[in-house]
Amino acid sequence: MNRFGEPPDPDFDAINRSLDVDSRLWPFDVAQSRAHVSMLAAQGIISAEDAGLITDALTAVEGELEAGLFPFEASDEDIHMAIERRVSEIAGEAGGRIHTARSRNDQVATDLALFTRQAAADTIIEIERLIAALTDAAEAHLDWPLPGYTHLQRAQPVYLSHHLLAYVWMLQRDRQRFEFVASQCTLLPLGSGALAGVNFNTDRRRVADELGFEGVSPNSLDAVSNRDFVVDYLSAAALCATHLSRLGGELVLWSSQEFGFVELPDRWTSGSSRMPQKKNPDAGELLRAKAPRVVGDLSSFLGVLHGLPLAYNKDMQEDKEYLFDAVDTMQLTLAAARGMIEGASFERERMAAAAADGMIAATDLADLLVRRGVPFRQSHEIVGQMVRETLAADRQLSSLSLEQLQSYSPELDDEAIALLAQDGWLESKASEGGTALARVREQLAAARELLG
Repeated sequence: MNRFGEPPDPDFDAINRSLDVDSRLWPFDVAQSRAHVSMLAAQGIISAEDAGLITDALTAVEGELEAGLFPFEASDEDIHMAIERRVSEIAGEAGGRIHTARSRNDQVATDLALFTRQAAADTIIEIERLIAALTDAAEAHLDWPLPGYTHLQRAQPVYLSHHLLAYVWMLQRDRQRFEFVASQCTLLPLGSGALAGVNFNTDRRRVADELGFEGVSPNSLDAVSNRDFVVDYLSAAALCATHLSRLGGELVLWSSQEFGFVELPDRWTSGSSRMPQKKNPDAGELLRAKAPRVVGDLSSFLGVLHGLPLAYNKDMQEDKEYLFDAVDTMQLTLAAARGMIEGASFERERMAAAAADGMIAATDLADLLVRRGVPFRQSHEIVGQMVRETLAADRQLSSLSLEQLQSYSPELDDEAIALLAQDGWLESKASEGGTALARVREQLAAARELLG
């Protein structure tokens, strides 16, 4: 008879049960159980015969789970207990020894570290695929001008290639963050027991080697209560999703009739149930909407951890729901962003016409005056007056004659006329990291190098 004199309330069973969420951890639970049992036998803690029976049972369980034939029962609280129950059914008395020298606390922490390490690696692969798609698109549209914006107002022209490569560098930082996540999953929690260690002469480093960990956790209390690597994944995912939301937001704007800069692929858009002419950029809109969802996962889990005393607390069961949601959302959003970029058809003439707005040469004129010795604030005022008066006359700066330019400042000469030509605006930005073609080609080479 166990510690309790009455069965659990059905509602307690419902709130306590996590099988519906954590069942996806089964490959990691089987792998760590196999390594754990092998170590127990090598250390003489259980017999080789019992270890063989348990290992065979684990192989059978693995097959059932892969085939979707595993016989779950209503009493299975989580995937760990379900697997242990089934191993005991198959292996008999020997199966009861699978849990020797471990606790569910260090078992779950180990499964989760294995899962997070794999999830980080998978996310990195998807990020690299999106980086490659953006780099290919930048190379294919190397010298296509479009307006650059601040405050959603036309500011200065850039090349489309330069604009797309901006996302490459955002994603490269995201990749580095997920590499950090993986680096935080390198110490094995298993062998820490419930919180204080175990009463057996285990070989934790043997298990670590078999499961691909670089070492073992140095403190058993920290090992079973540590979920920092989950927070690290959620943090990296929240920022990456935010970057994707910015890309999605731009694709939504650019694909509108008002902008007309891009036609998104049919397979990543949808129609209207009412208006047959509509082609809605739903995937881009969902990139915007998914970002706060992932941010919410991060915020919610930090709230769970806040103020928890050492060591394990049942609150931490909630870690998987937030983590799994973020992992799945990252896979979907990265794939959607890549699909839209790979299938996008950019409208060169429409972008070039918008970039030809002569008013966006105003900064270049101001800089020319500065190079001629005019203080910047004074040059800013001179060009501001030019813009105001030409707009009032429904004209462009490029329509001004040399005589008219010099009426504002004698320092404006033939070079100012040349500067008002569109290619002059773009190619003058030759500073390192600028939009001039020579600098964009340097970026492209660096982006290709990132991908190996």
